[in-house]
Amino acid sequence: MEELKQHIINYNEAVISISGLYKSFGDLDVLKGIDFELFKGENVAVLGKSGTGKSVLIKIIIGLLKPDKGEVIVLGEQVDKLERKELDALRLRIGFSFQSSALYDSMNVYQNLAFPLTMNRKNLSRKDVDEAVAEVLEAVSLNDKAKQLPSDLSGGQRKRIGIARTLILKPEIMLYDEPTSGLDPVTSAEIIELINEVQQKYNTSSIIITHDLTCAKNTGNRTAMLLDGRFMKIGTFDDVFDTNDEQVKAFFNYNFIQ
Repeated sequence: MEELKQHIINYNEAVISISGLYKSFGDLDVLKGIDFELFKGENVAVLGKSGTGKSVLIKIIIGLLKPDKGEVIVLGEQVDKLERKELDALRLRIGFSFQSSALYDSMNVYQNLAFPLTMNRKNLSRKDVDEAVAEVLEAVSLNDKAKQLPSDLSGGQRKRIGIARTLILKPEIMLYDEPTSGLDPVTSAEIIELINEVQQKYNTSSIIITHDLTCAKNTGNRTAMLLDGRFMKIGTFDDVFDTNDEQVKAFFNYNFIQ
């Protein structure tokens, strides 16, 4: 796994740049001044307790929510200023791997993977689609599952197919939402390895939202700790937890006990 992390990151090119980001819902202040950059080819693991604003941050990045204040630049575009058509085009360059995998139960694996292509790439032939599906099934090591329904797959396999469906549009940015949640340690290790393989093979830049400290340590080139609506610290995993801050230490201890 360590070999896969020897990856070229361009620290001169930010694919996501966030400055002075605030977001509230009524009297509830969720994000209170976020400053953050994700660089080309980089994986950043975002850690934080439930309710700290991790999901709100992701929704602002993909334009589902508008910031109250601040600037969010994604792949050179200021997200909250985009018209609907421009926002749709930007979203095609961003892959989102849902915690639930979000597969269509009535479609087999092939149909689930082909669906984003046939919806968004109208000029592709059947041969093109077949080849694209075969490529991503190979990438997630599930070549023999094309005809199976999601209900026939294990939790780990569904996660892999969810990632494959995201990869099929060749996104420049990957957003992973709790990729190892609910998985046993062996399957979690496989998903961690897959995230690193995706970074290596597809040259993606990724944000990995996770409570899993093992996942954060083994996927993130940097780790970002989100507490009280701000990033308390961004750095290597060891740097983030080399602290006397009681909130950070409590998060570390609680999650390893769990």
